[in-house]
Amino acid sequence: MTNEELISMAKKAMENSYSPYSEFRVGAAALGKSGTVYTGVNIENASYGATVCAERCAMFKGISEGERSFSRIAVVCGANRPAPPCGMCLQVMTEFMEPETGEILLEENGGIKVYKLKELIPLAFKL
Repeated sequence: MTNEELISMAKKAMENSYSPYSEFRVGAAALGKSGTVYTGVNIENASYGATVCAERCAMFKGISEGERSFSRIAVVCGANRPAPPCGMCLQVMTEFMEPETGEILLEENGGIKVYKLKELIPLAFKL
């Protein structure tokens, strides 16, 4: 699976975003170590604390299907700018991605920027 294909799947997923309050649509596509791709979108709620980010949605779909490890995740948004994962999503990623090799793909300046998980959350909480 190429980075471009994973970004494309995240864009397709973004079409299903439920974001009536912020109108900030986000899509994600997480590549499991099994080779299966799980997509997710942000799902808002009038009680903002009940909102779920696209990254966690995608990973939780995979986890609920038995996936326990992910190698890459692509994150895109409807705005013309990158959409880096929030701290909560990054913390969840540390549970299911290797910090040294796990990759987060973001669209930036017309291209794809690849970040290692450890770059975005260098001091992650781990047990």
